[in-house]
Amino acid sequence: MFASLNCFSAMFRGYKQSQDSVRKNGGEFSIIQGVRIFSYKDLKLATRNFHPDNKIGAGGFGIVYKGVLKDGTEVAVKQLSAVSKQGVREFLSEIATISAIKHENLVMLHGCCIEEDHRILVYGYLENNSISHALFGSSNGAINLDWQTRSKICIGTACGLVYLHEELAPYIVHRDIKASNILLDGDLNPRIADFGLAKLFPDNITHVSTRVAGTIGYLAPEYGLRGHLTRKADVYSFGVLVLEIISGRRNMNTSLSGFDKGFMHGHPGIIVLQTWDLYEENRLLELVDPRLDEYPEEEALLFIKVALWCTQATPTFRPTMSQVVTMLSEGQTFANKRLSRPGFISDLQDLKIGAS
Repeated sequence: MFASLNCFSAMFRGYKQSQDSVRKNGGEFSIIQGVRIFSYKDLKLATRNFHPDNKIGAGGFGIVYKGVLKDGTEVAVKQLSAVSKQGVREFLSEIATISAIKHENLVMLHGCCIEEDHRILVYGYLENNSISHALFGSSNGAINLDWQTRSKICIGTACGLVYLHEELAPYIVHRDIKASNILLDGDLNPRIADFGLAKLFPDNITHVSTRVAGTIGYLAPEYGLRGHLTRKADVYSFGVLVLEIISGRRNMNTSLSGFDKGFMHGHPGIIVLQTWDLYEENRLLELVDPRLDEYPEEEALLFIKVALWCTQATPTFRPTMSQVVTMLSEGQTFANKRLSRPGFISDLQDLKIGAS
């Protein structure tokens, strides 16, 4: 098991970072230099013995708690589920990935705990939780997600993906861009989190065939159906996320509760296809979250059309993330770009299963 981390760390030779050796449980493995090793005792103290009142989130691989270190630093403590063998691999991957990268729109890793059977990641604490919590949580009214804030979240997330896709060597495909993985700091700036599924691509590799991992509703068709992974899979997921941010609606919802029946005609619960229907009928502004009292209509239309471009069925028709940032931040249009119907996975049984 511990040998896995050596493999992940070796892929980061391009960052020219030295490694420290850490010996635990009779096995030796490497960690990128600069990652702090916490004791389990310290993290129990920081989280009040992982008290339920300190729980701030949960995912497929474990639970996240708020903690306060001895020096007063507030942290988010991600405790890996002990029953998930696959989760241990993702944990090791996340250490290797996030420890080597730093960007204002990515979460900051403070350190980890690898003690006996405990696998814990320690991140900087972001007081406003996630965009999913802000949009869909029971306390969504506590944060004022006006148009300016939503625009900032979209552009900031896109900038983080530009960094991963175009400014690193090897570049990184996140594989799980979604509302719950976009965290918000005190000023509601977005930070991409959870790199447990991330894949690294050497310069001479344009795609890989891999076991599908990610979240239904955000999966690009070519990835979900054939396991064909490129940066355009993240672009697709980002497009879905933008539609959620603009509309205030989840990307998949089979219930009509909280939805306008006229908006949902034809494709109940599938926001990508609903948006396409509105686009064809020149009714795109009906997508905008009714909680937005004021917003610039032309800018809203631009964001929605960019999201549709990101979710095109053919990967090569999708933009790069740097193109997305240019359009969203500078208000540029793509007059010569002809949109076609977005792709979407409708049958979960078709998902590719194989080696990761």
